[in-house]
Amino acid sequence: MTYYSEYSKVWVSVDCIIFGFEKGQLKLLIGKRQMDPGRGEWSLYGGFVNADESIDDAANRVLYELTGMKKVYMKQVGAFGEIDRDPGERVISIAYCALINVKDYDDKLRKKYGLEWVSKENMPPLYSDHEQMVKKAITLLRQRISTEPLSFNLLPNLFTLTQLQNVYEAILGEEIDKRNFRKRIKAIDFIEKTELIDKVTSKRGAALYRFNKKAYKEYPYFKL
Repeated sequence: MTYYSEYSKVWVSVDCIIFGFEKGQLKLLIGKRQMDPGRGEWSLYGGFVNADESIDDAANRVLYELTGMKKVYMKQVGAFGEIDRDPGERVISIAYCALINVKDYDDKLRKKYGLEWVSKENMPPLYSDHEQMVKKAITLLRQRISTEPLSFNLLPNLFTLTQLQNVYEAILGEEIDKRNFRKRIKAIDFIEKTELIDKVTSKRGAALYRFNKKAYKEYPYFKL
């Protein structure tokens, strides 16, 4: 028996908004579309949802194809379903936001897919409603960064407080008072100071810190 035959069908896709942090800037991974419509336009990377997978599984599949990385921080941003958003067919897209450390990403994959890291300030016009997806993702990051340890997904395992502050400033789009920021950070139990010193990015030598996941699980909520 065939159900719902009286209703028109629509396509469902996922789009991955992948952010990284490099040289003090929040960056977005984008590439040129390899298919019509919109071939050659700058675009997020996405794909259609297969009949045998959930939308979360589809997003994880697309992210893995693109980065070769698993267990990446990824959250759903929202659904985008304007009638004319895709001139090819009636397509509803579910957008996902992912955070990765740029240095953990295999640059061979970036070149294979013809992708580029661009700063949000220098982002070119994007295909269809992809710019709206990016703007909404940044808004959500700004809302969550004070209550979720998002920054650690963008940093190496060991980092300085200056690097951590730079991530916050890049996401929030504004400068933060250094003294108050450090005072608050040092009061958080799951940000641990190590005995190691960074002499690469700091001439005077800066203490290196790390994120203690076990301690965070015991105290999962914080307000910065």
